[in-house]
Amino acid sequence: MFELIDEWGPEKVVCVSDSRTGMRGVLVIDNTARGLGKGGTRMTPTVTVGEVARLARNMTWKWAAVDLFYGGAKAGIQADPAAGSKEAVLRSFVRALRNEVPEEYVFGLDVGLTENDAAIMLDEVGGRGGAVGTPNALGGLPYDQLGVTGYGVAEAADAAAQTLGLTTASLSVSIQGFGAVGAATAQRLAELGATIVAISTSRGGLHNPNGLDVAALLALRELYGDQLVEHYTDAKPLALGEEFAVAADILVPAALQDVIGVELARTLPATIVVEGANLPSSPDAQQVLFDRGITVVPDFIANAGGVVAAAVAMDARHSGLRPDPVAVFEAISSKLRNGTTQTLTASQHQAETTHQVARTAARARVREAMQLRGRLPATV
Repeated sequence: MFELIDEWGPEKVVCVSDSRTGMRGVLVIDNTARGLGKGGTRMTPTVTVGEVARLARNMTWKWAAVDLFYGGAKAGIQADPAAGSKEAVLRSFVRALRNEVPEEYVFGLDVGLTENDAAIMLDEVGGRGGAVGTPNALGGLPYDQLGVTGYGVAEAADAAAQTLGLTTASLSVSIQGFGAVGAATAQRLAELGATIVAISTSRGGLHNPNGLDVAALLALRELYGDQLVEHYTDAKPLALGEEFAVAADILVPAALQDVIGVELARTLPATIVVEGANLPSSPDAQQVLFDRGITVVPDFIANAGGVVAAAVAMDARHSGLRPDPVAVFEAISSKLRNGTTQTLTASQHQAETTHQVARTAARARVREAMQLRGRLPATV
């Protein structure tokens, strides 16, 4: 456990369990120099403490990168989100963290959880302040329904294209993962005129160089989930992973972490990679892409739409008002477009990868806050 600790954190790692429900979970509060710990909660059968710690650190940089005053944190529950015991496990997890929530951490949504689960978490906390991403009927902002993260990914992609002197309407796109993030990304990019030529789910992929019908894909997703690829006929089927190899100007990895390693980075045909998932590429792969002249919008810039939405929702909560979706989308567009442009420009000027320059800027903000709070090590 101690190997997880460095100069930035984590400040607190809380492992919890419940013998009655079989719940096993962890909360990692990474760094709160800039504010209250805030990050999503994921539920998967394989989640680990190390995985959650990596994601919590990424949240530290994400909040700082978009210059919003919350701290990096993340939670994970080791369970099957499709199991009938989901609600009981979720309630048990929330109860086990009653000392930390909502004073030190606010629940959000991640892999395996939905707005309805956020409502359950809110019920267990016993007030509006313990969770965000709740349904509209509870005065919340339903992230997945609105597609805030995917919207931000598309806005970042458009800003990247403009920075390179390209027009999104003339570009083709391949999206790995057609869940909440990937689907919303496709919808917004299609609105901006891009041609979506490939998508994938856990059941395989689809490719049509002339373009996929995004509206039809979204309708099929509502009916069949990941099995939509088995019901869409106007495309060539792809095996898992082949979506990375199709000819497309923009690649959006929007599913799992650690999918782009060095070998794949050496062969990717895309001109722009916009990281919709958390931690999809390794540092070595990022360097390979940089050396090849491929522009990468880092995950903690590109997929920060969710944290921007969370900040707006939490501000509205404090005032007792319902969050305004129009204001949310405007804030996401402004924050992510500015962050993308600044990061890509700095990368070009400093001859460093976009991850390096964006992380350096985020670290400077966090370090300044730590210094002002007296949290830096004393000098001899």
